Amino acid sequence: MSAGAYRERIGGVLGKIWETQMGNIEKASAAMAETITNGGLVHLFGSGHSVLPVQDMFPRYGAYPGFRPLMDMRLMWTNVIGSGGAKGLLWLERREGYAQVLFENEPIRQGDVMMVFSHGGLNAPGIEVLMEAKKRGLTTVGVTSLDNYGKREAMHSSGKKLADVADIVIDNCTPAEDALVSIEGWKAPVAAGSTVAFITIAMSIIAQVAANLAAKGQTPPVFVSPNVQGIPADNTNRVYAEYEKRLKR
Repeated sequence: MSAGAYRERIGGVLGKIWETQMGNIEKASAAMAETITNGGLVHLFGSGHSVLPVQDMFPRYGAYPGFRPLMDMRLMWTNVIGSGGAKGLLWLERREGYAQVLFENEPIRQGDVMMVFSHGGLNAPGIEVLMEAKKRGLTTVGVTSLDNYGKREAMHSSGKKLADVADIVIDNCTPAEDALVSIEGWKAPVAAGSTVAFITIAMSIIAQVAANLAAKGQTPPVFVSPNVQGIPADNTNRVYAEYEKRLKR
């Protein structure tokens, strides 16, 4: 059964993350907790489907201020073809020089952390976001497929891939082709694994950073579902206020 095959394959991916990447996740989380404790921000970036873990880290129930999604609609899709479609997105992802435009008027400061999600790790935006972040004195984290790193040549004019630029690299442990299930008679596999891997890594970081903050005596307001009992009525406004304060620091 193909659904069962996906469950088996994605279980293998997640198991490999637990076995091989927890040290890197903890290292990244320690840097992020230090930044948040000092009033800074952990900036999150991804383009194409790699924007999904960025959107899921903050704002969402179970997260807290300190994480900041850095998103540009031109590097996301709002359509399949035509304006805002995947065709235009894929074209832009292969163009160099856009990261500096993206950084204009953004509160990205020395001492912050920049985390970039990119399964392929070859496209210009993610690589250049990390390059620009390093120039500005940020700690950089890259979440990518090291299987793809080993199988593909660099596309960026610098000769670098995402994993070459990041201070801390977290392998999403997903094969280069991303799709996990082979279908008899089909030429290509189906059912992608990188998004599940990315979200798992992202939520592991959310949990570990929270534990590290608690150990430092930090208690930021958590964005809480209204289904949770006993939460103050103004809790959501406290989350927004704390986030806004960090943007203006």
